[in-house]
Amino acid sequence: MDWETFWKLIGTLDGGTEMEPIGRLTHFLSSRPLSEITGFGELLAESLYRLDLECFGANMSGDQFLYVRAAVVAAGRAAYQSVFEDPANFAAFADRWGEPLLYVAQRAYERQTGEEWDRDTRYSFESYSNHEGWRR
Repeated sequence: MDWETFWKLIGTLDGGTEMEPIGRLTHFLSSRPLSEITGFGELLAESLYRLDLECFGANMSGDQFLYVRAAVVAAGRAAYQSVFEDPANFAAFADRWGEPLLYVAQRAYERQTGEEWDRDTRYSFESYSNHEGWRR
């Protein structure tokens, strides 16, 4: 999967992370080739990893920071890029919870294969895993 396709899929959420848009994306992705499901998972993890920076999450718990980063991604490409252009834009997402987005690839994979998603992505999306983004 390439970034263009990833952002088009994210765009189907219209910024929402509620059951309906997430379920729609999961359903669509589960009908695609397995390589697209795993590719989506890889690019989601990478996009979250890139947001794992101290300038965004210094005052948040690990879970809160992860879920807010997911909300930024769910908001789409323009919102995602805007936080890098001006880190103050990240604060606009502080009360949004994007946790359901984290499970889209996993659920699509399980729906298609009937097997548990048992794979690691190249990038960890867990908070504080981007060591270059944090002064420790």
